[in-house]
Order: sequence, then C-alpha cells, then structure tokens
Amino acid sequence: MSAPLAPLAPLDDITIVEVDSYMAAPSAGAILADLGANIIKVEPLAGDPLRGLSRPIKRDDMDEVKRGYDFGFDVDNRGKKSVAIALDKPEGAELVRKLVAGAQVFMCNLLVNRQQKFGLDPETLFGVKADLVHATLTGYGTTGSDAWRPGYDVTAFFGRSGLYDAMREGDDGAPPMARPAQGDNTTGLAFAGAIMAALRMAERTGEGQVVETSLYETAVWTQATDYAVTANDLAPVRKRARKEMLAITANRFPCGDGKWVVFNMLPDAAYWSRMCQAIGVEALIDDERFVDSSSRYRNMPALIDLIDEALAAKSRDEWGEIFDKAGLIWGPVLGLHEVPQDQQANDLGLFPKITHPDFGDYRSVNIPMRFANADVKPQGPAPQIGEHSVEILQNTGLDNNAINTLINDGIVGAP
Repeated sequence: MSAPLAPLAPLDDITIVEVDSYMAAPSAGAILADLGANIIKVEPLAGDPLRGLSRPIKRDDMDEVKRGYDFGFDVDNRGKKSVAIALDKPEGAELVRKLVAGAQVFMCNLLVNRQQKFGLDPETLFGVKADLVHATLTGYGTTGSDAWRPGYDVTAFFGRSGLYDAMREGDDGAPPMARPAQGDNTTGLAFAGAIMAALRMAERTGEGQVVETSLYETAVWTQATDYAVTANDLAPVRKRARKEMLAITANRFPCGDGKWVVFNMLPDAAYWSRMCQAIGVEALIDDERFVDSSSRYRNMPALIDLIDEALAAKSRDEWGEIFDKAGLIWGPVLGLHEVPQDQQANDLGLFPKITHPDFGDYRSVNIPMRFANADVKPQGPAPQIGEHSVEILQNTGLDNNAINTLINDGIVGAP
C-alpha cells in the first residue's frame, strides 16, 4: 500500500508581490501566506513603518530574548519573504515590475496616484503580465471624491462608517476606542477573499483582473444589519444603555468577582422563567411589574438592579456552570489575557506555535478558517528587512554583480 499523500496548502502554487505597509493589506498577505502562497513583501530600505511600533511584552519575568521580539509586526507578516527596494527610484520600480512578471497577484495599499507614479497601476502591470490579479486596499476606495484621502482603521473603519457612534452608550457618551487593528484585520479578511475570487476569474478567463476593497466599505458591510434599515429610513440608530435594552434576557451583567457575562436569549418570553430560576429569583416570575415583555421593558431599570443584586452572590465562573445546566445562552466577557488560556481557544488551535531561529518558540494567532485535508498554518516567522533580497533578485535572472551594484547604489537593501 502506498503512503498517503501529504496534505497540500491551497495556494502553494501562487506567488504574490505585496507592496504595502502597516496592518490592513499585510494582514491579508499573512492569511494568504498561511494558505501556502509565496509572498514577496516589498519594503522600503528602512522597512515597513510598522516595524517596532507594536507594544512590547510587559511581563518582566519573561525570557529577555522574547521581550525584544516584535510580535505585532510578526502576526501580519509571518511566512513572507522580504525584499527591500527604493520605489522612488526608477530602477527600484522596474525591479518590482520584474517581480510581477513571475507572479499571479500584485497587491498593494498604494493610492491611485502613487500606483501611477511608480508604474504599478493596472494598465502598466497588465503590460507586464496579461492575466495578473491587481488588488488594491485603501482607506476610502479608488474612486469618488475622497479616493485621495489616506485612511486608518480608527478613522475610516470605525469613525466615518458610523461604527464608533453606534457603539456609544447613549447619545452623549464619548465614542469608545477600538483595539489595535480590529478594522485592519477585518478588512484584510475581505481583501484576501476578493483576491482568491479574482484568481479564480483569471484562471477561467485568462484575462487580468482588478479587485479592491477599503476600510470604509468593509466597515459598512460589518454593520449591514443596521444599514439594511438605516439606508432606507435615514434615522439615527438608538444607542441603548444597559437599563434601556429591549429585553432583560439579552443584556450584560456584572458578577460577584467584578467579571461580566452577556446573555442573548430571544424572544425573552421563552427564557424569562428559566433565567429567573437559574439565578434564584423565582419570585420575579409572577411579579406584576415583570409579568410580560412589555412590562419588563417599562420597568427595566428596577429589573436590572434586582438581577445585578442576585448575580453579585457568585463569581462569573460559578455562575457559568449554573447557566450551562439551566440551558441558558450566555458567554463570559473575557479579558484579552484570558483568551489564550481558554480551553475552547486551545481546542481550536487559535494560538499556534512558531519557531524563530533567534527568538525560539512563541505563540501567534491563527487565521479564522480551518481545512480538514489541507496544510494551513503559519509558515514561519516574519522576515528581517530585505532578508531575502538577494535570493529574490537572483530568481529574476540578475547575477551577483548586478545585485551588488543595486545594493551599493542604494536601490536595494539587504542585511
């Protein structure tokens, strides 16, 4: 009997040239690299500006070597190869076009005027490779009155899309601040999906494909349920504080240890009695103030106080066991530091191990997709600036003398 074939990585026959920086587009590249694509990351000679910006490990008792590693840059750039090229020099832009000739995808976060300036726009690159997928991620799109405007996730994704405003408690509270790269990584998922669909189109038609997304567009899509109504009635959405929620069974509550739980049980009439019995407030079931959904809504402030008082008797984890036995639909509100220790997170392999030749083993974050019969995983750590410059340029046919000249002339960088 022959040995079973090793599982393939879905994109291991795809080469992608990536000209981008910071988080959104690079996060799409990380997804595609985990799926097996050969990602050639083109960086400026000084490197992607994101390098060194992520917060360091905070614990003083951790390995000194690991405390010096740039984990934030790594998660969006793992498994890639880096070539450092001065794009602002004509010879540098020409090198990128040489790389594109051997690739299936060119992806970038360059605004349209910069694509044209460097000769990396679709029209130019289709002249290099006719069936290329040309993919662009921007803040606000490549057309329209604000296509010129630079955008980051806090401005384009959270601010302008209405998401920050919708997340307020009440109409007057300050907008909450998002955690780093939430909008970037969400948009990266959309970008990666669009690139894979465009690859399929290029294969079927033999023609080049232009595909794009933006932080702004993706953020609107994440709120599609709200916008399905709001795009038609143009009315402001109501930002409900905890004591203004429509249903007591779809709300969040503090427990005795200061940790929170969240319920999502609708319609509330189907869960009201069960919730009261689990929490030990059976007397509320027939209380005339709370006898039906309407009365519970009208008396929500008083009801919230009574449920808060009851839940103060036990810790979040103690209540969790009770809620599970009662068949309630609930979730713990975990701290970020708790999730890597969560049993379900580890059962799903959400924090896979990567081995770095200098920094040893460390945990990264898995992409949110799993394949039964494919080799999908982080393919290695993020590269150093220009770590693969010589190797990549040799693959374009340049000899060592030509590469050394490019390095000496400040067009290419190498360690």
